[in-house]
Amino acid sequence: MSFARIAAEAALSAAPVRRLGLGLAAVGRPGYINLGRAADLPAERTVAAMRERAHEVLDAAYDSGVRYFDAARSYGRSEEFLADWLQARPGGAPDAVIGSKWGYTYTAGWRPDAEVHEVKDHSVATYDRQLAETRALLGKRLDLYQIHSVTPDSPALTDRALHDRLADLAAEGVKIGFSTSGPAQADAIRTALAITVDGLPLFSGVQSTCNLLEPSAAPALAEAHDAGCTVIIKEGMANGRLAHAAPGSVLAQVAAEAGATPDAIALAALLRHPWADLVLSGAASAAQLAANAQAAAVRLDDEQSARLTALAEPAGAYWSHRAELPWN
Repeated sequence: MSFARIAAEAALSAAPVRRLGLGLAAVGRPGYINLGRAADLPAERTVAAMRERAHEVLDAAYDSGVRYFDAARSYGRSEEFLADWLQARPGGAPDAVIGSKWGYTYTAGWRPDAEVHEVKDHSVATYDRQLAETRALLGKRLDLYQIHSVTPDSPALTDRALHDRLADLAAEGVKIGFSTSGPAQADAIRTALAITVDGLPLFSGVQSTCNLLEPSAAPALAEAHDAGCTVIIKEGMANGRLAHAAPGSVLAQVAAEAGATPDAIALAALLRHPWADLVLSGAASAAQLAANAQAAAVRLDDEQSARLTALAEPAGAYWSHRAELPWN
């Protein structure tokens, strides 16, 4: 299955879980900003222990029907763990679709308490270096390469030399995408969609934060889908904020009505959007993956969906809160 076909395959598949993907941010490094990591991960977060955990989650995802797997240069050893898993999986999981990202360099040295965990740089030099690093691990298994965390002021949106480099990679058969973050995601998406090289759109994929608390990118993502881009949703559970629900809350009420867990409701709400081609689970354990996968079977009605929209926060407030989440 190629990245170009994955959205169509997901839509036509008899297994609704095919619209779920697995992001490896939570299992590729010992520290991250997701809530509840102390309980989610092994007590000793050695490279060997995290590799084993990553492989357990990858196995659980693949066995459940998930076929899209998302890594990044800054997710610690996520590409390495994914490459090892592909090699160990019987037959090499030939129908797995692999995406990764460049633009952040992992700097924590495998320390959860590092002062700085990653450094952002969207220069051509960083692209050249990180593409070589990604290729050394994933080789020809790379289906999608994304600029990591584009914002409206990112030089990646105006650097023509970089655009030419990306177009050269696209000519080799790798799809080119970008991810977004911050309160102005919609502006970044629309600017990126307008970029062309030799008269052709540069990007065929977009990955953005969108969830019940932060839905501001939704209209721009719908436009991207209509323009032919594959839309991937990340942080669907708001870094763990939607993994649980306070008693009596709207999320708890809808979960009880649907006979599902809050995390499944949060992801099911995203799967209702016809423009959401893939919704990522950021599971840190096989049990979390199984719970997240139940979202594919949840059927929310219009009234329930309308009630859930009341959870939305102003984009600025959401991203300010996210910036305060500690690495743990």
